[in-house]
Amino acid sequence: MKNVLIVAILFLSFQQTSLAKEPKLKKIFTGKNLDGWKLPEDLSCWRAEKGILYVRNNAARKGSNLWTEKTYTNFIFQADYLLGDGVVDSGVWMRSENDQIQIGISGSLKRDLTGSPYIPKLKYPVEAKGILELVKPTDWNTMKIKMEGKTYTVWLNGVEVMTYTSETIPASGPVGLQLHPGNTMSIQYRNIRLAELP
Repeated sequence: MKNVLIVAILFLSFQQTSLAKEPKLKKIFTGKNLDGWKLPEDLSCWRAEKGILYVRNNAARKGSNLWTEKTYTNFIFQADYLLGDGVVDSGVWMRSENDQIQIGISGSLKRDLTGSPYIPKLKYPVEAKGILELVKPTDWNTMKIKMEGKTYTVWLNGVEVMTYTSETIPASGPVGLQLHPGNTMSIQYRNIRLAELP
C-alpha cells in the first residue's frame, strides 16, 4: 500500500512539474477585430465576428495572407480551425513565406497534407503521419505548432504528427495565415493563441 502511495505521489509531482513548464498561451486574435494583424490591401477575404475569423476567397480568387504585426523567434502557436466549402487549401506561415504548415488539400499533390511542411523550393520534404484518421472534416480541429530554432513540431487534435528541421527558415519573423489563390473555398479559425519561448 505504501509503495502504491509513493508511486501516486511521484506521478502527481511529475504531472505538476510538466504543467508548470508548459507556457501559457495568449490570445493573438481578439475575436472581434483584426487588431494586432497587418491588414491586406483587399480585406474582403477576412472577417472577425463573435470569436471566429471567417476566411473566404472572393470572386477574383487571388488569395491572401494575414500576418501578425509582431515578429517571433521561438514560440508555440495553437488554433482551432473548421474546414468550409470548396477545396480548402490553407496553412500557417512560420516567420516568413519560406515555410508553411499545410491545412487541407495540397494544390500540387491534390490530397490532404494537413500538418506537413510546405517549402516552395522543396515542396513537401516530409509528410505528417496519420492525419486522415485525425482530421475531422465537419467539426473543429486543433493544430499546435512548436517552433524552436530551425525545428518545428506539429500536433493535430492532441497527437504529434510531424517534426522537421528546416534549413530555409529565418531566425525570426511574423506568423501568418494563408488563403491559397485559385480556389473557391472557405475556412474558419478561432482560439488563435501563441506563447513565446526562450
